[in-house]
Amino acid sequence: MKLSLRTAASAASTLALVASGLLFASGTASAATSCYASSCTGLDPATTICQNDAVTVRYTAPDGDAELRYSPTCRAAWARALAGGGRVPATIQVENTNHESFTALNTGDHTVYTRMVNDKDIQAQASFHYANNTQYGYSDWY
Repeated sequence: MKLSLRTAASAASTLALVASGLLFASGTASAATSCYASSCTGLDPATTICQNDAVTVRYTAPDGDAELRYSPTCRAAWARALAGGGRVPATIQVENTNHESFTALNTGDHTVYTRMVNDKDIQAQASFHYANNTQYGYSDWY
């Protein structure tokens, strides 16, 4: 009987450890930052909830080398360039009509994106500029 009680206690301890590990793991997974409009300005979209419902709303013309991404939940926007896309190196930029802007360097090796700008009741656009600065493109405002 003592052996089965010890086994039950050991099993209960193991379950408690597993359950506490799951609690800590879920706490880490939900550590994404919440922001809205101007409080998103300058934040990395990958560390926020904004990436969860983001949609590509505009592409740069003429070559579409950068995308304007927008989160309806956060009311924030950022520029993104996909890995292997376009001619590189290039700088991508997001700018809003309040003249807030952020840039990122696209080397083509991996997907890159800028920090976010406020897009509540104002507009934003994405752009790219190649290293020689003779070629560039802009998206429409959104």
